[in-house]
Amino acid sequence: MKTYDLERFKGITVAMYSCYDEKGEVSKEAAKKLARHYANIGVNGLYVGGSSGEGMLQNVEERKQTLEAVMEEVGQEMTIIAHVGAPSTRDSVELSKHAEQVGAHAISAVPSIYYRLSPQSVEHHWQQMIDSTSLPFIIYHIPQTTGFQLSKALLTKMAAQDKVIGVKISAESTFELQQFKAAGGDDFLVFNGPDEQYLAGRSIGADGGIGGTYGVMPELFMKIEQCYVEGKTEEARKWQFIVNDLIAELLSFPSLYGACKQILKLRGLNTGEARLPFLPVPEAEISRLEAINEKILSYINQAQV
Repeated sequence: MKTYDLERFKGITVAMYSCYDEKGEVSKEAAKKLARHYANIGVNGLYVGGSSGEGMLQNVEERKQTLEAVMEEVGQEMTIIAHVGAPSTRDSVELSKHAEQVGAHAISAVPSIYYRLSPQSVEHHWQQMIDSTSLPFIIYHIPQTTGFQLSKALLTKMAAQDKVIGVKISAESTFELQQFKAAGGDDFLVFNGPDEQYLAGRSIGADGGIGGTYGVMPELFMKIEQCYVEGKTEEARKWQFIVNDLIAELLSFPSLYGACKQILKLRGLNTGEARLPFLPVPEAEISRLEAINEKILSYINQAQV
């Protein structure tokens, strides 16, 4: 039985985007404004410094600054999960300790990237973070970018620890999601990662979701969640299909993050350009993105009726 409050982590958690100024430096002001935006909407939590937050493209100090800004602005109102995964274990441990110091509610991490590591190496990498703080730990499983395939055996071993409260699964198999949920048990959280299968993930055992495209349409994912909880399966499916069509359009741009950040800018939330090698939206494509933004806003209005 886990001793942490698991209920606070359920529901919709936005994987927060990076926030830069006009020079490409981390902007604590922009991060606070964006975090406040999500708090005002009623989003349950924020996942800071992950894939959508470009954590792997930032140095340790930049990642600390971003988390500090979020905690200062909404740390008392939202559940904040700090992604502390980094190529080196040393940096990951430093980020873990910082997350605890500023009051984050949990830490999470991918395996070390670039090198193809053994399960024993990945376990040791994660364990160093787990042992460095008193915070609960959430495994981040995203094999398509890390090259590491988390086994049921390793998951089961790690889930036996009180501090290891869950796993974020961004692999595309809902079968794997169901298997991990079964392996972890009822008091082990499973977060759906692929936004386009949020409903499928929830239907097969996920306790909630952490996603990047949530950032430009959290209201639509909150609508899917509401319909699912209320047993309105057909309506939930309708909204998932709408979301999927929007995701398909966003994926047609050179960079998903570049497109999403540009949409926020159209709404008065300037978070700067995505950091290279992620490409910005070409000037010739801005009008098409404006049309997509209007479509998203129209659906948000419908969802709130």
